[in-house]
Amino acid sequence: MGRSGILEVQLVDARGLGNTDLFAKMDPYVVIRYKSEERKSSVARGGDPKWNERFTFRVQFPGADDEYKLILRIMDKDTFSADDFVGEATIYLKDVLALGMENGIAEIRPCKHRVLLADRTYCGEIQVGLTFTPKREEAGERDYGGWKHSSFE
Repeated sequence: MGRSGILEVQLVDARGLGNTDLFAKMDPYVVIRYKSEERKSSVARGGDPKWNERFTFRVQFPGADDEYKLILRIMDKDTFSADDFVGEATIYLKDVLALGMENGIAEIRPCKHRVLLADRTYCGEIQVGLTFTPKREEAGERDYGGWKHSSFE
């Protein structure tokens, strides 16, 4: 099994999102998913939302499978009905995780990622930054299968 580390996701803003709610402005939020973990942003106001929020995920690298995807699902909050799906962006993390393991940290400044609708057509972009920091293994730190070594006097 690989080493663990912390992936920090900086959710900045989104632009050019289609308005799914015909009568009122959109109230978008983002559900960020990495494997089975999910984080949810606050609800922003308007068609070009700004969040400027940070979320962290615990990451194993290399992991049991080869799936290193961050999925950002943009939803439109509706008061009286189910929230509407706006679009989704996928960020592939393998390179940033490998770089972080090699260098002790990897940072990708906020950049734009395409947001796609369910039919895979383009509907705007979301700006996200990433930082991956592997956990440092302390010198002499060993796991003896749950047994702690202690000395008696």
